[in-house]
Amino acid sequence: MYSKKTSLPIAILFISSLLATGFMIGKQYDKISVESIAYAEAIIGLRFSDVERDSMITTLENQKQAYDLSRKTSIPNDIAPSLIFNPLPHGFTPDQKQNEYNWGLIDQTNLPDNENDIAFLPVTTLSILIKDKHLTSEKLTKLYISRIKAHGDTLQALITLLEASAIRTARAMDKEIAAGKYRGPLHGIPYGIKDLFAVKGTKTTWGAEPYRDQEIDETAEIVDRLNEAGAVLVAKFTLGALAMGDVWYGGVTKNPWNLRQGSSGSSAGSAATVGAGLVPFAIGTETLGSIVSPSTRNGVTGLRPTYGRVSKHGAMALSWSMDKIGPISRSALDNGIILSALNGKDAKDKSTIAAAFNYDATKPVNELKVGYLVDLFERAHENDKEVLEVMKGLGIALQPLQLKTSVEPGAMRIMLLAEGAAAFDELTRLDQDDLLVAQHKNAWPNLFRAARFIPAVEYIQASRLRSMLIEEVHELFKDYDVIITPSFAGSQLLITNLTGHPALVMPNGFTADGSPTSITFLANLFDEEKLIMLGRAYQDATVWNKRRPAYFDN
Repeated sequence: MYSKKTSLPIAILFISSLLATGFMIGKQYDKISVESIAYAEAIIGLRFSDVERDSMITTLENQKQAYDLSRKTSIPNDIAPSLIFNPLPHGFTPDQKQNEYNWGLIDQTNLPDNENDIAFLPVTTLSILIKDKHLTSEKLTKLYISRIKAHGDTLQALITLLEASAIRTARAMDKEIAAGKYRGPLHGIPYGIKDLFAVKGTKTTWGAEPYRDQEIDETAEIVDRLNEAGAVLVAKFTLGALAMGDVWYGGVTKNPWNLRQGSSGSSAGSAATVGAGLVPFAIGTETLGSIVSPSTRNGVTGLRPTYGRVSKHGAMALSWSMDKIGPISRSALDNGIILSALNGKDAKDKSTIAAAFNYDATKPVNELKVGYLVDLFERAHENDKEVLEVMKGLGIALQPLQLKTSVEPGAMRIMLLAEGAAAFDELTRLDQDDLLVAQHKNAWPNLFRAARFIPAVEYIQASRLRSMLIEEVHELFKDYDVIITPSFAGSQLLITNLTGHPALVMPNGFTADGSPTSITFLANLFDEEKLIMLGRAYQDATVWNKRRPAYFDN
């Protein structure tokens, strides 16, 4: 006889429960009984006796009544749970003292004659051209709008073009420059956002058919902060529906290096348009790879900040404890500049954590203590191994280590699924999930339905395991400034998304068929400046982030 605390193979439980219930033919499925409890045990992997099942009936009926009461209230997506995730290990407090930024930008540069050359310039160069009045924000904004109009349909990457408001903002930024007011390196720089960020007066579709005409009467905090820094919002770009993949209600967003291929996701449009030179930077989000994966596919540079560094107010929630917002651009330094505008605690987002971001270009990169995940490099692509050789050429002494934990990170995936199912509860209950384009077994509709069967106890147990994981990873990371890893090898992507650690993903070459590849740098919580330091040094020593997809470079 199995104990109630012993897991029973699902197949055996399924067969035995079917036999016990006579396949439940003609029975009432909405009535809780000894038979229905026995049938449900197959789903949770436990087995109880008939006496125990009978004792549960009244309690389960009361719980179901509580569900019914809860469902009488429609809960908007922007209402977060009262339990707020905090990634900080015991005894760890981020640095609170913010210093002045020293970006180490060039003093001056010449304006290229070719507009394509201008379109593919990094933010760091564009900012100097605007500051020195060699280029106006209005001209630059119109250049990118023209490229969006020309190529947006090819990439299937555009949801809303904000042409009129962008030109008005650009002209205002030019007037400020003429009057001697300069807001900083983002002054007058056009940008785009993933269309899960609310902007008052525009539709915010979340890439999904049920929300394609949705308007949210507020503006996301990150948009307000970028606007305050002088950046010019030109467009809202596609995302895979409800932040998965590159399939949205209007099609499949394309990879500018290979138009027969999707751009990956879910920050599909943000990465594709930066890769194609339609904007110099865009904002994406990551829950489990949604900056890392499209940045890799589209040959651009993405930064996933520490969980809690950037406000999520005004952004669609998928997983309140795992969602992170970060920039996608042409270089590590560009991303650092953008992060400086996004960074900071926000009273409207209780999960934000006050922390300084102190990048200083004068700090020597070869003083960084850099490790690499040696076991993952043993099976890595040659492009990844070449990164280690570049590091050695920069005078960096690499130290081998392994990312080993006592807890299995796969056990914690259910937290994302349960939170996602809660975030889109009504979509499932009202059968609106049938309106989503993707309907395969690993698409959201099926995953949300299946998540309804995750017991609350198991979700909490996964959260407790996550607390253990946070402490273990902190112990490992605290001895290093940066850790280098192949982008998709092993469990590091899942682990670091669960623990909230920052990651910088950069192009590091191409495959034999011409597809971009990437390398990932990891750092301690709130140590993004070290990622930018090493990333900048790597990109100064290589050419990969300067390559352009041929179709969009003519």
